[in-house]
Amino acid sequence: MAILWQKTIKSTRYEVRTAGKTLRLYTDGVFHSQYNPEHEVTGGVWDVLMLPAFFYPAESIQRVLVLGVGGGAVIHQLQRYIKPTEIIGIELNPVHIMLAKRYFGITTKLVQLVQADAIKWLDDYSGPPFDMIIEDLFAEQDGEPVRVAKANKAWFEKLNQHLSPEGVLVMNFISTKELKNSAAVSYKKISALFKSSFQFTLTHYVNAIGAFLKKPSTSQMLRQRINGIDVLKKSKKLDFHVRKIK
Repeated sequence: MAILWQKTIKSTRYEVRTAGKTLRLYTDGVFHSQYNPEHEVTGGVWDVLMLPAFFYPAESIQRVLVLGVGGGAVIHQLQRYIKPTEIIGIELNPVHIMLAKRYFGITTKLVQLVQADAIKWLDDYSGPPFDMIIEDLFAEQDGEPVRVAKANKAWFEKLNQHLSPEGVLVMNFISTKELKNSAAVSYKKISALFKSSFQFTLTHYVNAIGAFLKKPSTSQMLRQRINGIDVLKKSKKLDFHVRKIK
């Protein structure tokens, strides 16, 4: 793997690495994004952040909020397979925004990028709700990713306030244990906000993705939609597992 760009800014080390035509963004050794302009599906966590949109019929997901953009891999996937009318991406790190634009093909045609603290931005937001909120807020500590917002009752209530009546909240967790300990799974008052909840995992990652829907659904409905898209059905890299959270 070659280093395309690297720089230390205010004691934080940033790298854009290449493996063939695949680009990867690292911040202090933490893997933040992976993108290949010829193959949006890369077998990474970012594929799974998009997948819960397939619980819904085509054109149902019109407004998407991405909290934590990184290199913007999920934005490319959303635009290619979901085609929402609007994506707003909130990213605190100005270097990530610069690299997303310079190396990862993120443009104003794809997304409205906002440099801001995602938690404060959500506090101040008073616009229309979102059909899909993707929460992928991580910082770095000792070379490991750490959650920026605790997945507690208050955070889920805040996110839920900005979801449309049948919307979906998608959250990235470091592990299955962290997902199970989140308020949406362990706290009845929060889990009751959602009509169905699912856990996604990938064979080569320890991450667990939680999808919390404000409408009933099944994994069969998800796979039917995915199988209706040839490039996804045939992709050997889309190696995920999904199960309903009871």
